[in-house]
Amino acid sequence: MDDKSAHLPGKDHSPSDDEKAPPQYVAPSDHEMTGDVRGLSRALQGRHMQMIAIGGSIGAGLFVGSGSAFHNGGPASVLLGFIIIGAMMLFTIQALGELAVLYPVNGAFYMYAVRFIDPAWGFAMGWEYAINWLVILPFEITAAGITISYWRDDINIGVWIAVFLFALVVVQVFAVRGYGEVEFVLGIIKVVAVTGFIILGIIIDCGGVPTDDRGYIGARYWHDPGAFRNGFKGFCTVFVTAAFAFAGTELVGLAAAEAENPRRTLPRATRQVFWRITIFYVLSLFLVGLILRSDSEDLLGSSGANTKASPFVLAIQAAKIKALPSIFNVVITLSVLSVANSATFGSTRTMQALSLRGMGPKFLSYVDPQGRPLWCIVIQLLFGLLAFINEASTGKQIFNWLLALSALNNLFVWGSINLAHIRFRQGWAASGRSVSELPYQASFGVAGSYIGLFLNWVALIATFYTSLFPIGASPNAEAFFESMLALPLAIALYVVWKLYIRGAGGLYVKAHQMDVTTGMREFDPNDEPKEEKTLRNLPARIMHSFVY
Repeated sequence: MDDKSAHLPGKDHSPSDDEKAPPQYVAPSDHEMTGDVRGLSRALQGRHMQMIAIGGSIGAGLFVGSGSAFHNGGPASVLLGFIIIGAMMLFTIQALGELAVLYPVNGAFYMYAVRFIDPAWGFAMGWEYAINWLVILPFEITAAGITISYWRDDINIGVWIAVFLFALVVVQVFAVRGYGEVEFVLGIIKVVAVTGFIILGIIIDCGGVPTDDRGYIGARYWHDPGAFRNGFKGFCTVFVTAAFAFAGTELVGLAAAEAENPRRTLPRATRQVFWRITIFYVLSLFLVGLILRSDSEDLLGSSGANTKASPFVLAIQAAKIKALPSIFNVVITLSVLSVANSATFGSTRTMQALSLRGMGPKFLSYVDPQGRPLWCIVIQLLFGLLAFINEASTGKQIFNWLLALSALNNLFVWGSINLAHIRFRQGWAASGRSVSELPYQASFGVAGSYIGLFLNWVALIATFYTSLFPIGASPNAEAFFESMLALPLAIALYVVWKLYIRGAGGLYVKAHQMDVTTGMREFDPNDEPKEEKTLRNLPARIMHSFVY
């Protein structure tokens, strides 16, 4: 075997005794399981992965929650805030794509934090992420029930909670293929709906709707009531809303462990995130800001799934178009259910991965013959029953504190992905390997991960600032801790694991100690010819980097 093949991913490479150093934590691969622990089903096809990437988590955060961002920050703040968080997500998903193609292991980003940052931090992020989706599920089921009140407010919400929870149970029967098919169908509906709204928004703005007596609108609302509201503080509040709206984008990396061919499908799926951010978030919200006044009192109720306060629905109503608001409300209902479906997938796969690697109760690692993490699914669906808390008089307050456990979680996870990618590249180089040996390279390299990590810190600081000094109110301890509760939880989980292993290995995994071979997918760079880089094909290569 020549020197080049000795360094190929998946090949054995034995350093000299002087080079050897015991890795701080070696993660067992999905193929090193024993006993009755089976592997997860690899049934997700390319079309499933692409739709999970494009429309997987488009839900109430975009369609409803963005209304509060318009009211607090104004259209310019919303546009800038979503562009900044969108850029952060683009860097993050590119970094995740590089790692997930090379290591399509169950647990994905939690495992990357364990191996390349610190086992204690990986443990904390893994359980924070699982808890995040556990509490998001009852919220989304409740939100779906609330959307029905747009048509019928005489039916108790508990009825709809039971109906939607039963529907989720049915989806679980078909294992990961059920998740993929549901996301594929609902993703298409969301993509068509947002595309249709963009076309409609342009028509409304140009004065092309006969029922709209406002005529040509243009950028009128950017001048009156104005592009910005509540100054710098209003701008900072948009970061919180944007982070919630982008939640779930990282699921494409988690799904890699159950993809038929992650080497081919993941790169394309991660590149399509660019179009999702540009078209379905930035462009649609830009048009909403053009055709809807940001000082509308109707936007005050835009939280949860109150579709009556959705800026998208309100923009259509302002143009006096009949029937279409109801149709768009159906889309919002389906979008909320899509996120509930994603919550079930995200929590169960993370809990199963944690238990499989000794970081959770052993019984959670059980996978049935159909490739379903059975006990994890049972726990997730039991958490879904918390949606019935809304029937109690104090239900809303209890629910708010439950959701507080997940408030900052997304930012922690995204920051960890960027940091794990930076540390991985250091460990990859320390093991004697070159970047050219990677089956897929992040389009923006390590520099993109540094920028993504920086923007992540900016979003965290903005969240802290607006939690401490909310708009139109004095500092409130209860509101502050409700927004920041995920931080002490992460610290507590980190300390628990550090105490459990008695602080073995120091504060972080050193580059020369990293395990860069376990779980690595076989890949020979000579199997796929590389395109020659010339000035003539530069435009094609730029387009290719984003869409294929």
